[in-house]
Amino acid sequence: MAVGLETPGNLHPIQGIRLAAAHSGIKQDNRLKDLALIEIEEGSSVAAVFTRNRFCAAPVTVARRHLEQFPGSRYLLINSGNANAGTGVDGMDAALRSCEAVAENAGVNPEAVLPFSTGVIAALLPVDKIIAAIPSLHASLLADNWLLAAEAIMTTDTLPKAFSKQVVIDGHPVSITGISKGSGMIKPDMATMLSYVATDALIEPGELRLLLAQVVACSFNSITVDGDTSTNDSCVLVATGSSNVRVSASSIDFIAALTQVFEQLAQAIIRDAEGATKFVEIEVQQAPSFADAKQVAYCIAHSPLVKTALYASDPNWGRILAAIGRAPVDNLDIDLVDLYLGDTCLLRQGLPDPGYTEAKGQAAMVGEEISIRVNLNQGGEAARVWTSDLSYDYVKINAEYRS
Repeated sequence: MAVGLETPGNLHPIQGIRLAAAHSGIKQDNRLKDLALIEIEEGSSVAAVFTRNRFCAAPVTVARRHLEQFPGSRYLLINSGNANAGTGVDGMDAALRSCEAVAENAGVNPEAVLPFSTGVIAALLPVDKIIAAIPSLHASLLADNWLLAAEAIMTTDTLPKAFSKQVVIDGHPVSITGISKGSGMIKPDMATMLSYVATDALIEPGELRLLLAQVVACSFNSITVDGDTSTNDSCVLVATGSSNVRVSASSIDFIAALTQVFEQLAQAIIRDAEGATKFVEIEVQQAPSFADAKQVAYCIAHSPLVKTALYASDPNWGRILAAIGRAPVDNLDIDLVDLYLGDTCLLRQGLPDPGYTEAKGQAAMVGEEISIRVNLNQGGEAARVWTSDLSYDYVKINAEYRS
C-alpha cells in the first residue's frame, strides 16, 4: 500500500502538449492501458537523460540516437508491460518500426519520434500490436490527458504519479506538469524509471539541458528502493514556449517550481515503492563534499539490515552506525559524527547520547514517515536521499513478477 500517496489532483494542461493513452494488447488485462503517445508542438525545446546501465534497452539506444540526429522531437511513444531490453537486433528493429509507424501517421520524420518502454526484460516487444493501435491513439490526443498517460505507463505501481505547478514570472503565469512511473528496480543513475515533464516557459535548448541536469540531481538521482538501476531509465523535459515567458538556468522562481515538480514525482516513486510501509528521508549534513554526503546517505539507504529494522519499527540504530562507518568516504572522522532519528539524538560526537532512551527511539520509528539525520561535522556540504523499508511484500512482488 502506498505511503501517503493519493491519486493526483488538478493537472494544468501545457499549451503545445497533447497526450493519449490506450490498451494495445501488450498487457493481458484489456482493462489496463499500456500505450501512451505525447505530441510536442513544433519549435519546442526538448532535453532528456537516460540510464547509465550498459545493458540499456533498445528504445534507450534509439531515443538517444534520434535526439542527437533531430533535437526537435515531436512525439514520445511509451509502452508498458514490456521493457524491450536484452532483445538484440529484434528489439532494435521493433523500436525503430514503432517510431516509423508514428512518423507515418503524423507526417514527420522517424527521427522526430522517441520510443520508451518499461516492463519485463528479455521478452520480445509485440510491435505489431503497438503499430495497430497508433492511428486511434493519434486521433485521441488531447491537452488534458495527463492522468490517462500516467496510468498507461504504470507497471507494478499501485497509483498513477503526476504533479502540476504554476508560478508567476514577471506578472505572467507559467505552468509545469509532469508524470512518472516506478516502484521497484529503483536506484536511478541519471533520472528515474520513466518521467515526462513539460512547461510552457520559453527556454533555449542549451539552458534546458542545464536545468534538467540540475533538477534531476536533487530529485530522481536522490531516490532508491533497492539499489538496482534499470535498463530503461529515461527522463524527458520539454519547454513549448507557448507562454512567451523566457526563463533560464538562473531564473530562481522558475527553478524552485521546477524542482518542486521533480521532487514530488521522485518522492511519489518512493511512497509507492514495492511493498513499502515507510517513507524515509536521509539527510547528511556538514560533509566535506556533496559526493561524500551522497555516499553516506546511500550506504544507509541500501543497507538491508537498516531497511528491515525500519519495517519492524525497531530502533536498532547500531545498523545505521555501521552503514555510516563503511561509506567510501576518505578521512571520515567517526569521533565527530552526530546521528538523529527524527528529533531524537542517538549519537553525539561519536558516542551514544546520554539522554537517549529506547522509548524515545521507538517513538521515532512507529510512524509511516521517518527522518534520519547525520551530521559529519567535517565540512559545509549536504545531501538528501529518499528511500523505503524492506518488507515481506517486496520479496513476494518481485518473486512473482513474471508469473
